[in-house]
Amino acid sequence: MTAGPSPFVPPAQPSRPTPSVKSPRPAGAVLTVSTVLVGLMAGLFFAFDVSVMPGLAAGDEQTYVTAMRAFNKAIDGNPLFGTVFLLALVAAVLSAVLEFRGGRRAVALWVGAAAAAYFVVLLITFTVNIPLNNELADAGDVAGMKDFGIVERFRTTWVTTNIIRTLLCTTALAALARALLLHGRTTR
Repeated sequence: MTAGPSPFVPPAQPSRPTPSVKSPRPAGAVLTVSTVLVGLMAGLFFAFDVSVMPGLAAGDEQTYVTAMRAFNKAIDGNPLFGTVFLLALVAAVLSAVLEFRGGRRAVALWVGAAAAAYFVVLLITFTVNIPLNNELADAGDVAGMKDFGIVERFRTTWVTTNIIRTLLCTTALAALARALLLHGRTTR
């Protein structure tokens, strides 16, 4: 009598090829960079909301124009700011692609939502805030200004859209934080 397979040992399973899953390390690094960059932008917009703009509003129109021109010049002429401002979106999109390709669909969804929110920040900046900044820069010598209507547009439109940018950046940052948490859980 030949002995058959033991009833207590499961039969060997044929080996199946493992699905091609990309290494999580590059994706995790890009996701971390994206989170930091968006966090820096959220902090910048928040600082303007809670300190810079209320402080300027407490002064006179000439001081407002002079200070805003100085802030805009410092930001526009700073390559580090420009790099962070634009690279935040690039890193988020790249991170979403890497996460998706790595089979981490839920992470990719959160990162994609963050990228979409940050893209709206860029749209608002380029269509509202920068044109107002340019109008302020082109308004002539502050000592000779008679019409300070631009200051009122800053106090209403620019400040409002900056609050919206802060909220969108904070939303993007929260989505990226969620993505980091999920990424960590799926790559252990």
